[in-house]
Amino acid sequence: MHLTNSDWLIIVLFFIITLIIGLSVVKKSGENSEEFFLSGRKMPWWLLGISMVATTFSADTPNLVTDIVRVNGVAGNWAWWAFLLTGMLTVFVYARLWRRSEITTDLEFYEMRYSGSEARILRAFRAFYLGVVFNVLIMGTVMLAGIKIAGILLGLGAVETVLIVSVITVIYSSFGGLRGVLYTDFFQFIIAMIGMVWACIYIVNMPEIGGLTKLLSHEVVKSKMDLIPSFDNKDMLISLFIIPIAVQWWSTWYPGAEPGGGGYVAQRMLSAKDETNAVTATLLFNIAHYALRPWPWILIALASLVVFPNVSDIAAKFPGLNPQFIKDDLAFPAMLSFLPSGLLGMVIAALIAALMSTLSTHLNWGSSYIVNDLYHRFYKPNAEQKTLVRVGQVSTVVLMFLGAGAALLMENAKQSFDIILQIGAGTGLLFILRWFWWRVNAVSEITAMVVSFLVALVLQLDFASDLVFYEKLLISVVVTNVCWMLVALYSKPTQESVLISFVAKIRPMGQGWAPIIEKAIQTGALTSQQMGTGKLAHQILAMIVGCFMIYGLLFGLGYLLYGQMMAALICLGVFFISAFVIWKLWNTIKN
Repeated sequence: MHLTNSDWLIIVLFFIITLIIGLSVVKKSGENSEEFFLSGRKMPWWLLGISMVATTFSADTPNLVTDIVRVNGVAGNWAWWAFLLTGMLTVFVYARLWRRSEITTDLEFYEMRYSGSEARILRAFRAFYLGVVFNVLIMGTVMLAGIKIAGILLGLGAVETVLIVSVITVIYSSFGGLRGVLYTDFFQFIIAMIGMVWACIYIVNMPEIGGLTKLLSHEVVKSKMDLIPSFDNKDMLISLFIIPIAVQWWSTWYPGAEPGGGGYVAQRMLSAKDETNAVTATLLFNIAHYALRPWPWILIALASLVVFPNVSDIAAKFPGLNPQFIKDDLAFPAMLSFLPSGLLGMVIAALIAALMSTLSTHLNWGSSYIVNDLYHRFYKPNAEQKTLVRVGQVSTVVLMFLGAGAALLMENAKQSFDIILQIGAGTGLLFILRWFWWRVNAVSEITAMVVSFLVALVLQLDFASDLVFYEKLLISVVVTNVCWMLVALYSKPTQESVLISFVAKIRPMGQGWAPIIEKAIQTGALTSQQMGTGKLAHQILAMIVGCFMIYGLLFGLGYLLYGQMMAALICLGVFFISAFVIWKLWNTIKN
């Protein structure tokens, strides 16, 4: 690729503005660990919601969507569209519970909810498992996308890309804390969306494509356009739609779509001004994440089928690329190589924005686990606040180094997506029920994690090679859930005093807490007025209606692009009616 001076100017200006924004909050973020990791719990909903969307935008997400569309068609996106159900459950049920907890990281939950040495072990293990191992895997996936994009658009090698991105991201992440991440996320998301929409319009109207109508009438593209898999192909219907919508959303753990909330989404909710801001931020995130953002990527992916029908066509176009990286997901940056000067610089800046936004969030989130849930909790409980901030800065650098190393060992985005889903299969139901059933304890959660991991390993052996992905997922879900439920029923329950304290603080709803709520009221730790009545049913209703609202908008926009006006009007009608119902329910569920 040949970048002009105007392209380089745009890219350099982007880096300068990002650094200025990130470094402008250094003094405030360095005051104490709560400022560094939670921005003083004073953040508004719109900033938090945009930050969540910016984080999940990621440089690897367009590559992942392109991979899915090229292999399984648009309907293949149900692999992640199904997680909307998880997201809306978090919006209307869990967001306020997380904010009510007033903890620093979601892992503090373990010693608030469970008791004994098991709770301490679980907290420490999850801090390392999620904050380091999973976090490094995710950052490696994100950085891999950056390597592929830079290889095509900038002609940079893998090591060069890793060094440049790592250094700049570490500078503002390690000094600006979460506040710096949030502010830069806002700027970077605006740049990223403008760049993607603009690039999509240009690519669809290239002479090779001939405009939207010709693209959608192309023989190769028509077979990939279905929003729901055809009922004539039962295998595709089961694997791409039924399993994700019926099982995957509640049974698997995936960053950004954790059943019951968690991870960096919980971090944003915990940093909100109040419960209402936490709920509204998470709702904004889900609307933008599922309904507004995917279509530019999908259209570029469909256009890539016309220009590069096969992976070999991409290899022929870019002969200097490492064969290890030439997969279907590479079609996305390959299509961007056709952009003209000026727009190319803008899009490269947009992709860098997506990359750095995700990396900075994972660095701050992972560092919060290392500092708060390992160093401060187990090594130096009396550490000064300034020391905790410095440890956070050092751990940020170390995580970036490990993530960069992981990127050099990976091949494509879908590979790590499947690995994460498989390892987390079966744990999701526990993460949902631990807020609603007092019998869930630390031992049952440890059991769920260990069993799901062991099952994932066993299913990689030769005897399971004939099983397709969803069959492995179902096996893992069934085995894991049976094991942890038996342990929950027959192991020693959490100490009653801890459960009463949890109920008094969180005020969870549902019959699963009935005996503990009764004892909390008897002891004076809680009053019946504090618990409220009937809210859970309204919250579940809002969750269901919210799913119809966002799916209506997602498919309404899709059918508009497809030129299918009647279907578009029906879907958009569902969106507006559902939005009205949510508005009417809002006062009932907001407290």
